[in-house]
Amino acid sequence: MTMSAPLHRGLRHVALRVTNLARSRTFYEQLLGMKVVWEPDPDNVYFSSGSDNFALHQIPASDLASDQSLTGQLLDHIGVILESPEAVDRMYREIEPRLPKLGGRVVKPPKQHRDGSYSFYFSDPDGTVIQALYEPTISKQEWVKGKT
Repeated sequence: MTMSAPLHRGLRHVALRVTNLARSRTFYEQLLGMKVVWEPDPDNVYFSSGSDNFALHQIPASDLASDQSLTGQLLDHIGVILESPEAVDRMYREIEPRLPKLGGRVVKPPKQHRDGSYSFYFSDPDGTVIQALYEPTISKQEWVKGKT
């Protein structure tokens, strides 16, 4: 049996466990312009860019030594959508020199992909890989700030 339409409105929430919440918060605020929408306590912060929800959760100090995500993970990468290949290049030029100071690094420089998409990859302070992506199908969708 196949569904005629998904029962959801898209993958718009990501939550990451981090080793240093203050450092990761600075990274996502300064590099990706994420805005805080909720900070329920000192160990959790929730951001949005207008149509998504992105959470950072501090790994408790007592769990840092045994946390499995520090030795390996199944997540390959998360991504942000850009409006054009030119926007990908512009973002690369703007963030590449800032990454080392904020604890990140370029993982792969801008590249044209076989499916017509164009992207580059960079990492956050904990090594989570982020793809800055122009994808012909979804990059053309209208983005309206504050609408979901």
